[in-house]
Amino acid sequence: MSNVKKEPGTPQGEKRKKSDSQDTPDSKKAVVKSNSIHDLVEDYSSGEDEYYYKQESNVDRSRSCPYLDTINRSVLDFDFEKLCSVSLSHLNVYACLVCGKYFQGRGRKSYAYTHSVEVNHHVFLNLYTLKFYCLPDNYQIIDSSLDDITYVLNPTFTKQQIKHMDSDSKLSRAYDGATYLPGIVGLNNIKANDYCNVILHALSNVPPLRDYFLREENYTHLKRPPGDIMILLTQRFGELIRKLWNPRNFKAHVSPHEMLQSIVLCSRKRFQITKQGDPLELLGWFLNSLHLALNGTKKRNSSIITKTFQGEMKVFSRKIPNPELSDEQKKELLTTEEYQETMTKTPFLYLALDLPAAPLYKDELEHNIIPQIPLSTLLAKFNGLVEKEYKGKRDSTMKRFELTRLPPFLIFYIKRFTRNLFFTEKNPTIVNFPVKNIDLEELIAADANVPNTCYDLVANIVHDGDPNEGKGSYRAHVLHPGSKQWYELQDLHVSDILPQMITLSEAYIQIWALRTDDNKNGASKMAKMET
Repeated sequence: MSNVKKEPGTPQGEKRKKSDSQDTPDSKKAVVKSNSIHDLVEDYSSGEDEYYYKQESNVDRSRSCPYLDTINRSVLDFDFEKLCSVSLSHLNVYACLVCGKYFQGRGRKSYAYTHSVEVNHHVFLNLYTLKFYCLPDNYQIIDSSLDDITYVLNPTFTKQQIKHMDSDSKLSRAYDGATYLPGIVGLNNIKANDYCNVILHALSNVPPLRDYFLREENYTHLKRPPGDIMILLTQRFGELIRKLWNPRNFKAHVSPHEMLQSIVLCSRKRFQITKQGDPLELLGWFLNSLHLALNGTKKRNSSIITKTFQGEMKVFSRKIPNPELSDEQKKELLTTEEYQETMTKTPFLYLALDLPAAPLYKDELEHNIIPQIPLSTLLAKFNGLVEKEYKGKRDSTMKRFELTRLPPFLIFYIKRFTRNLFFTEKNPTIVNFPVKNIDLEELIAADANVPNTCYDLVANIVHDGDPNEGKGSYRAHVLHPGSKQWYELQDLHVSDILPQMITLSEAYIQIWALRTDDNKNGASKMAKMET
């Protein structure tokens, strides 16, 4: 029997250092057999009873975990809310990498520990620290083969990668073998959120907005008032943009579950997942909310939203006397200062285009007439000459508009829907527009200095079917900047589409990009090649 030296000051019955030939006798603790000396250490750093062995470098279980081959990447889905599947708590949540479920904690009385013992699943990932652990042995796993899992959970992009994104047309292959183009990825329709999906698809393909949210450090340092929930909107939108443009996804689609939950929460249930809404209302609220959450002010270019989408126009207004008054009274009123034309400058995030009224009757063959109108006719509203009447409770106001500053990305909203107390009517008029090179020079005020007035279409949102709630559907046409190919996105359905087909759709919202010198040179080269 070997002699065991008692450590000075150590009472009988406490932990002792054993010789190399003996095993640890405490049956309640984990048993580790090796030829080295182990010190049992108790750690309370995470608020739970955690036991591990301080081992010598030649026996490092963290780098040689035997359970790594049990990881099932095909069931991993990090798009949903990070909640424990048992307690529904969002604190200290771990993902089981064998079955994909979420559990809380990793101490001896935690749900993750119980799950590992009951079903023999051993590898877990902390969803916040991105560290891997083996349970119930409770040691950290360090292995470079797990980097792909952490990248799917939290994709990161360097400035160099973002710089070459608009010129990259390479397809990516998901873990299940499906190929996809980063940025052109389907979004789950959880119930009735197709109106949200089309807006997210369109905004994710606006390069300045995309580049800003791909780099998390652009907005994580922003200080917001205590208890402010609007910061959730920026965080979730950034996470969604990074997942949509991730070239190493495990699957060729993304679920916007957390993004939609933040929209419901921040809008105080004005927009919901279970009830179809209006994409335009969502777009206006979303852009303004993002602007405020990014500490934007009324000053020009105070956030990435105003830098990208905000333009400026002159609004000329003049009051019209009530038609019930006599001619003499009207003449007297028109001479007063109140009825003189006034001019104000106002910023805008999008331009509303008015469609002419749809025909009431069918043609000779008893077919419905679907009228067509060129986009240039609708844009004439902003040439500073065309007046439009806006009726008030007592008086009416005549207004005309003139553009003084154009944004890098211009949003058009085509007024298709008219609502009354009973139902919603839809104007089926087809708007004819070119996909490239529309010139807005005629809409610019004479005293405005706008050197570039040409735009190319980059996103087009379309409504199909009955306009009443829950009966129609929305889809988006998006131009991929790298491949210069148009794609149609309707929830999870992704397909390429000819640009000629886009002009035949009932366009509702459009995003146009200001042409750069590169675009002009490219267009002239293409014209020379065609000739």
